[in-house]
Amino acid sequence: MPLISKDWIGNITAAIVAGLAMFGTSSLQAAEEDPWEGVNRVIFNFNDKVDTYTLKPLAQGYQKVTPAFLEDGIGNVFSNLGDVVVLTNDLLQGKVRDAGIDTSRILFNTTFGILGFFDVATRMGLQKNDEDFGQTLGAWGLGSGPYVVLPLLGPSTVRDAAGRVPDAYLQPYPYMDHVPTRNVTRAVNVVDLRAGLLSAERMITGDKYIFVRNAYLQNREFRVQDGQVEDDF
Repeated sequence: MPLISKDWIGNITAAIVAGLAMFGTSSLQAAEEDPWEGVNRVIFNFNDKVDTYTLKPLAQGYQKVTPAFLEDGIGNVFSNLGDVVVLTNDLLQGKVRDAGIDTSRILFNTTFGILGFFDVATRMGLQKNDEDFGQTLGAWGLGSGPYVVLPLLGPSTVRDAAGRVPDAYLQPYPYMDHVPTRNVTRAVNVVDLRAGLLSAERMITGDKYIFVRNAYLQNREFRVQDGQVEDDF
């Protein structure tokens, strides 16, 4: 399993749960989507080994010693911070209603939810949206480009990799001057995200590389199209 980012968790978990990876792709389609498969597999295997011997054991230990309510709360805090990214991309895509919902989520969760520890917004019927700059570029008509596996970050495409840059400036880390605090916060976020994938990854079958690639590409298409994806079957 590659090392992860928030984007990776969202894509692979949703894809596994939805069963999207069960749809096959032809050899021709795979060649068009993944022309750099040889290099991608090398990076994928590197990420997988790093994860197996470092991040996964840390996530397992974290999940073992952290009470469920605390683990949920920590995840909610980082999710609340991530809503700033979602809100910005709502606006860039002209989704005024979704922007209103995500603004309300940030306000309610940050205040009544104690900095987001409690997801009171969802209980109020304000469902979390899912947007990032890669999806914004797709909504603007930019194609995804070839599939690419990023060192330590996992599956992506050329478009989504470029989209990580502006999204990064909407995260708190660039504005945290105290380096130890920034590093600890980032580390906790990554370990918490990885712990959230422990149960879902058991459903991966067959060639792990192909499973993850198909899951990522199909789920990203689903998200860019806001669920309006034509069924070819």
